[in-house]
Amino acid sequence: MRIRATVAAVSGALALSALAVPAAHATGESGTPYTLNVSFSNVTVAKAIKVGTTNKVSASYSYTLTHGSDVNIAADDFYTDAFLYKGAYDTAAGELYGDEPATCTATSATTATCKGTIDIYPADGDLENAWAGSWNVAAEAVAFNGQDQDDPDLSKVGYKDQSGLGSTLVQRYSKLTVNAGPEPVTKGRTLTVTGKLTRANWEDNQYHGYSGQPVKLQFKKAGTTTYTTVKTVYTDSYGNLKTTTTANYDGYWRFSFAGTSTTPAVSAPGDYVDVR
Repeated sequence: MRIRATVAAVSGALALSALAVPAAHATGESGTPYTLNVSFSNVTVAKAIKVGTTNKVSASYSYTLTHGSDVNIAADDFYTDAFLYKGAYDTAAGELYGDEPATCTATSATTATCKGTIDIYPADGDLENAWAGSWNVAAEAVAFNGQDQDDPDLSKVGYKDQSGLGSTLVQRYSKLTVNAGPEPVTKGRTLTVTGKLTRANWEDNQYHGYSGQPVKLQFKKAGTTTYTTVKTVYTDSYGNLKTTTTANYDGYWRFSFAGTSTTPAVSAPGDYVDVR
């Protein structure tokens, strides 16, 4: 996680994360933050976020922020953002934030449209393999109201968070290969098609075979635009695929994987075979 800062109440019961405020922990605070007069609605986020092993992945989000007249969202010390959490909100296994808070544009005296990104760095250990699948969406806002952000009077600081605002899939990026041969092949002879289905391992930053998965062998006749399914093949314990078929026409062969909740769909580039 990219935790921008933490503002803790004296009791230690409240933690505010991912806000663009000084990174030092507050010291010498007094009081407890009050509930900020805001709410969050109309949240949109990508239906699925595909994350590999090394490259940063950013997913856009937006939401409507509704606030009371006592809340100045244009103040330099007002921050808001949306974030993802895995599992139950109070005991989340993981959380994912953006590098920066959301940018809000007022649409009326008490509403604004806020936009930002969730920024994921798999090479930095942001994710564990077991976390692949469904994640929930929450949002938060904090107003320091002119308080020293390094040493605030927390009784004058407002905070509000809201969970259960939606969901998305965070998936382990997948790859699929294919090779059909011999090339060229005599019409009516046997064609052997091999390939491999792999997916990102977020814990060692490598790609490993995805075992026991149904993958479709598909063919597109030369001069046409549509692939048709010939048969379904299952990956072995290493993610390998191997099957045979009959060569009747020039065209392209590929494997196609429909995907799971943890791993996105992927199709291999077509491998052209000349039939003579």
